[in-house]
Amino acid sequence: MRTVADYFGSLVFDDRVMRARLSADVYKSLRKTIDEGKALDLRVANAVAEAMKNWAVEKGATHYTHWFQPLTGVTAEKHDSFISPSPDGSVIMEFSGKELIKGEPDASSFPSGGLRATFEARGYTAWDPTSYAFIKGKTLCIPTAFCSYGGHALDKKTPLLRSMEALNREALRILRLFGNKKAKHVSASVGPEQEYFLITKEMYDKRPDLRFTGRTLFGAKPPKGQEMDDHYFGVIKPTVAAFMEDLNDELWKLGILSKTEHNEVAPAQHEMAPIYTTTNAATDQNQLTMEIMQRVAAKHGLVCLLHEKPFEGVNGSGKHNNWSISTDDGQNLLSPGDTPYENVQFLLFLCAVIKAVDEYQDLLRIAVATAGNDHRLGANEAPPAVVSIFLGDELEEVLKAIETDSPYAGTEQERMEWDVAVLPKFRKDTTDRNRTSPFAFTGNKFEFRMLGSSNSIACTNIMLNAAVTESLRVFADELEQADNFDEALHALLKRTIKEHKRIIFNGNGYDDAWIREMTENRGLLNYRTTADCMPHLMDEKNVKMLTSLGIFTEDELRSRRDIMLENYCKTVTIEANTMINMVRKRIAPAVIRFTADLAHQMSEKRTLFPQLACACESELIVTLSELTDVMKDLTASLEEAVKGLGDAADVIEEAALIRDRVLPAMEELRIPCDKAETLTEKSYWPFPTYGDILFSVK
Repeated sequence: MRTVADYFGSLVFDDRVMRARLSADVYKSLRKTIDEGKALDLRVANAVAEAMKNWAVEKGATHYTHWFQPLTGVTAEKHDSFISPSPDGSVIMEFSGKELIKGEPDASSFPSGGLRATFEARGYTAWDPTSYAFIKGKTLCIPTAFCSYGGHALDKKTPLLRSMEALNREALRILRLFGNKKAKHVSASVGPEQEYFLITKEMYDKRPDLRFTGRTLFGAKPPKGQEMDDHYFGVIKPTVAAFMEDLNDELWKLGILSKTEHNEVAPAQHEMAPIYTTTNAATDQNQLTMEIMQRVAAKHGLVCLLHEKPFEGVNGSGKHNNWSISTDDGQNLLSPGDTPYENVQFLLFLCAVIKAVDEYQDLLRIAVATAGNDHRLGANEAPPAVVSIFLGDELEEVLKAIETDSPYAGTEQERMEWDVAVLPKFRKDTTDRNRTSPFAFTGNKFEFRMLGSSNSIACTNIMLNAAVTESLRVFADELEQADNFDEALHALLKRTIKEHKRIIFNGNGYDDAWIREMTENRGLLNYRTTADCMPHLMDEKNVKMLTSLGIFTEDELRSRRDIMLENYCKTVTIEANTMINMVRKRIAPAVIRFTADLAHQMSEKRTLFPQLACACESELIVTLSELTDVMKDLTASLEEAVKGLGDAADVIEEAALIRDRVLPAMEELRIPCDKAETLTEKSYWPFPTYGDILFSVK
């Protein structure tokens, strides 16, 4: 019987395949490129290309593509076949090192935010050897970076790789100060938990809002939602179980360490969590995971919804970015050990993270900002839009002792008592998984919980890596100049804790009093929407930090601000136009038709039974007629708000108009439509209801 171990990674040109198919010197040279960033010469590239092509062809591949991540938020690929003509009229299968390391796709239709001139259509892709090639269908996919003709990064991978190199550089400086000469490389590792909804294709096809926008723009609350808490970790339905089984098989073939699967809180909502891997590979694999989820769902007659808030009134979907940093010899730099108070190296890295999150809380908020995620953040299912750090009681007491120069007495670790003899006794973890915290320490890593389910994790990890790198750089500059390292280290830790402790909060992030405390007394930022936070990407402190570390150029930053705001405006505009279309063509006519039929029935009843008042019918007719009049007026108001976007001077002003006029108009229009749904006979209503959709999968 075939086991997972027999086929895990079978479609990946991974280290096992490279060792088996490359000569010893070629393999050694390639590993130096992967592990140490050494330059790759063309001789090695040619040997790798030949081995990669032969392996892929044996697996049934006929084409190759440079697989990259443009600023659209999804992946891109252009397929070329391996065939080349032969003099005798046949073909041969060829693939050179030049074709492996560089591609020249048309960049004209990808977002650039002004980074390329109109006539500069050419772009370049460059092989990223740190992320393994893989086979998808009959195509060899080669992970690559993507840049413009002028050399500007037009993708998410390039700045991510830059941030990883910067983090490695500054972290090694810190390790050398602690006498660690052995470590050659420091990298960030990530494990992104992925939430999603599964609904039937039949329901999806009947909802224009789902098809055009990924979320429902209308929908009255069903009689049952998530109130009973019976779906969370509940028995997995047969159709969903079959989907999960196929999903795991596909992911495992691609070397993706899919580990955990379960039902989430909302009906039809689920989660998949992988094992950690390096940030670059984790980013590529999460993009693949989202694509494969949708493809596998289709095979089962399902649709996988990755929108952050596809249904009003039940939990939305997030993506928890579990982040840690470690050395190439296996030392987790965020592991406190048994005695965190005495582990000064850990405390220094911890303080670097605290300082980073406090000083660049705006960048972390910006990294997760999308029109979809704006609907989720701050609701009772996701962290608030205000960034804070949860450390747990023990670490908070450790930091207090350092700040006040007082003895650390330690915190007694409670034992779990079950009052049942056969059950095991164990100690409570001192770092509870606080689901209301945006940035929580969970033992030996931080869990950043603000990402939306459709987000690329690249943006978050770029900003997180960069902010922590800047803290480490400042620390290293100071400590390298110290005459007495121990005294300087203690002073640095004490000062950092005092200056940045405002970002630490271990309580309930949903409490309104805490939101007021955060913003009014602690001075933390509360950017509720994308329109609020995205312009701050170009704040002087952010530009200075990100450019000085070599992660972005100023032009690249400006382009990303404009592209993200353009995406925000386009997304909401499409939603608004979809609402207008649905109301005018489907919802209002359906309500009018039901009202007319009801009036006709009432008229016939009164003809037969003149003594009947028909109060129920009369009242319902009046209510529905008033609702259709309100729909008409509010639809016109929304249309005017959308037209008014054309008067905006720039994309920043347009985003503000979206926030202040279009979104409120959309919310107003939804109210009478959802009310009408509850009063209109089901056979007249033109769309499946929430009850139909959320409980459609068996």
